[in-house]
Amino acid sequence: MPRFFFDVHDGGPEFDDTGTELSGPDEARQKAKRLLPDIAREDIPKDGDQRTFTVMVKDETGHPVYSATLTYAGLWLPR
Repeated sequence: MPRFFFDVHDGGPEFDDTGTELSGPDEARQKAKRLLPDIAREDIPKDGDQRTFTVMVKDETGHPVYSATLTYAGLWLPR
């Protein structure tokens, strides 16, 4: 099975040095899509009202094969 690496960018990169064995690029895409909401759920409450989270999926050769981005924007409304 091929191995895919999921690097997370949200102000600073966190590189995946271990990777995950998956059946192929389609399964890697699905994993990236599930990963983003989990990251956002933990990190959005920590700091600020403007956040962008990106997961860059790379194959075993280090070639990027998929990128997914989730943006959060909070705004106080006037009363």
